[in-house]
Amino acid sequence: MQVVIMAAGKGIRCYPLTITKPKPLLKIVNKTILEHNLEQLKGLVDEAIIIVGYKKEMISEKIKKSYLGIKIKYVEQKEQLGTGHALMQAEKFVKNRFILMNGDDLFSRKDIGNCLRHKYCVLGEEVKDPERFGIIYCKDGFFKEIIEKSEKPKSNLANTGLYILDDKIFGILKKIKKTARGEYEIPSAINELAKKEKVSCEKVKDYWIPITYPWNYLEANVFMVNRIKKRKINGKIEPNVTIKGMVFIGKGSLIKSGTYIEGPVYIGNDCEIGPNAFIRKDTIIMDEVMTRAEIIDSVLMDKVKAKHNCYIGHSVIGENANIGAGTITADYRHDAKDNITIVNGKKVDSKRRKLGSFIGDNVNTGIGTLIYPGRKIWPGLGTLPGEVVTKDII
Repeated sequence: MQVVIMAAGKGIRCYPLTITKPKPLLKIVNKTILEHNLEQLKGLVDEAIIIVGYKKEMISEKIKKSYLGIKIKYVEQKEQLGTGHALMQAEKFVKNRFILMNGDDLFSRKDIGNCLRHKYCVLGEEVKDPERFGIIYCKDGFFKEIIEKSEKPKSNLANTGLYILDDKIFGILKKIKKTARGEYEIPSAINELAKKEKVSCEKVKDYWIPITYPWNYLEANVFMVNRIKKRKINGKIEPNVTIKGMVFIGKGSLIKSGTYIEGPVYIGNDCEIGPNAFIRKDTIIMDEVMTRAEIIDSVLMDKVKAKHNCYIGHSVIGENANIGAGTITADYRHDAKDNITIVNGKKVDSKRRKLGSFIGDNVNTGIGTLIYPGRKIWPGLGTLPGEVVTKDII
């Protein structure tokens, strides 16, 4: 069995996190999105065809030619002409029946297995905000149509971007027309396939986590850290440290005196936490991080430094960032409404009452920086001492 994984896109809506790396290589707790999905596919497939484009060398260097016994083949999509165009690049390598899936969302082995029971299948999930997604229409367990995003969708079954297909799809793809966006899209081909074949519908039973915006990346990490069911401490704990709840602490990490940790929390390898840090629930601290801050519901990527009375809440801090003393990520509007942020030049409702900052790799903030909710700082940039960040720094 083969899988085709689409991993060629730029992930513009997830900026600044994806400026320096492709979205499939963002780490969720302790492994990249792509590694997570390949892990779920172990034993189900023997070959993965990964469609690459944006920063393709980073993907091939990370995953190499084999992963967990799965043979890896890379195929380049040189032009970004849609998901259908991406799949067409794999035509000469696909043999008969295969799995097709997005490479930048998290999928579960259980749900993939449920789909594999059918000759043809689409995977959908019931969502609260269907206007964000392409919507699947099913009847009596069979797929009828995918409708692209609508302000007033008639269904709440979101298209997850996971399908079971066979090589007949390539003949259909060659006949479909470009969408209004000027792209060749897989949903158009699936709609045509359903006119000739019975295509089954499966609903998500375990999890599907779409990672469209930076706060979705935060939410994916929080989802995974909440799956920690057993406390595991491999590092060193000094006296007068309080740990409550489910916590993972990696090898070589040192938790210094006076620190309070309230799980679920993940702390990676070779970190230095404290003294007197306050690590609150739903915090993910990756490898080689140094912090004495108060942190809640946030991701600190590898090699972050955040010391001296910082507050980091509901935020993502990129690799090798240095968060200056007294930096505060404001995360709550005075009117208690959902936080609005700018994505690709447009206002987007995050649907979150609490939303902090999204800071790219290698950013330096000056001491006493105050960052308004939902603001972003592009990689390699920074702030002056005492600066109040009211707009994205790009």
